[in-house]
Amino acid sequence: MKPADIREMSDEDLAEKLRDSRTELFNLRFQLATGQIDNTARIPLVKKDIARLHTEIRSREIEAEREAS
Repeated sequence: MKPADIREMSDEDLAEKLRDSRTELFNLRFQLATGQIDNTARIPLVKKDIARLHTEIRSREIEAEREAS
């Protein structure tokens, strides 16, 4: 997922995408532990997506705090 795509998402979409990505990461780790994973390179990509989502959520929080004061 590209950062530009993340910036265009609404707050609700960000939260939903974050939930979905965390679920996907859990499932990938579970598959890795049981030896059923097909593409191990997907794990770091999902982790990076989660980090990007957290970054955008936090930057919006900071911006809201800045506007409030």
